[in-house]
Amino acid sequence: MIYRVGLTGGIGCGKSTVAGRFAARGINVIDSDRIARELVAPGQPALAEIVHTFGPEVLQADGRLDRRRLRARIFGDPDARRHLEAILHPRIRATMQSASAVAQGPYVLLMIPLLVESGWQDQVDRILLVDCAPETQIRRVMVRDGIREDEARAILAAQSSREARLAVADDIILNEDGDAATLESRIERLDARYREAARA
Repeated sequence: MIYRVGLTGGIGCGKSTVAGRFAARGINVIDSDRIARELVAPGQPALAEIVHTFGPEVLQADGRLDRRRLRARIFGDPDARRHLEAILHPRIRATMQSASAVAQGPYVLLMIPLLVESGWQDQVDRILLVDCAPETQIRRVMVRDGIREDEARAILAAQSSREARLAVADDIILNEDGDAATLESRIERLDARYREAARA
């Protein structure tokens, strides 16, 4: 089995930016969010199950999943969230396992935003956390998604705490707004460490 590094972090911390830097170094990145989007494409069994569970109002006029409406439906409703996770998480996990089994390269990066919340620590050999201050997260999410501050804070509150993520992390990249060269240097050192661990 190829060496697996789990990349995680709270919303707005810059996981995609970091993943892109690793990909530029020839590392295979398997993105759980991308897999989730593929699983709910029209005609997929997961989408049919979601519609059966939540009703046809979660579909757009073209038959695609209305992600914003579904997110609003489950937000603040733990039971609804658990129903959705029961539909998607086993499928995402199986797909990531299959993709890891055939991945090429010195190691693979599994990008799992909800790694802590989903208890997926057993899926990886090492956990890399992309971290930043909560106020930085809020500002970035407001700009990126065009939402109000109270909405951004509510999204953060629904995720695992920063402390919980820090507690499980083996490696941490602090990604505040700063020097891109510093970020690249940190990624270079981690890439070398992971390649060495994979060889071992």
